[in-house]
Amino acid sequence: MRNGGPGVPQINTQVLYETFDLAARRTSAAEARHRCLDWLTGHGVPQQAVEATVLIVSEFVANAVVHSGSTVISCALQLGASLLRVEVTDQGNGPSSPVVRHAGPDEVSGRGLLLVSADSEAWGAAPAVPCGWTVWATVRTTA
Repeated sequence: MRNGGPGVPQINTQVLYETFDLAARRTSAAEARHRCLDWLTGHGVPQQAVEATVLIVSEFVANAVVHSGSTVISCALQLGASLLRVEVTDQGNGPSSPVVRHAGPDEVSGRGLLLVSADSEAWGAAPAVPCGWTVWATVRTTA
């Protein structure tokens, strides 16, 4: 029997992409949340994965605004059969990648990457070309 013939289930391997740039300002995380929410719900992504992704993109964009000195932040979503990949790229000149902090009980910030770790399958960072960092995370879209 040839591949794709009767009795062989067809696998939808289509990958969908969405990219957008944001000016690096105080309102960028909210704008990124709204754009991701609209795109993900428009493609039928399950609610739990949407909520995790919106939190992750918000954290990544907020960190880029606060820590990178960028003027533009780029966001990318890649939706596959069972995983969604989120990438946020800044223009910063920081010498090191983002790291998980262990904030004290009275600190009001410093827990975001712990939330990213809890809501994602995996996450990481890599130097961007020509400068800056790309942080990424994957979120499972199936049970």
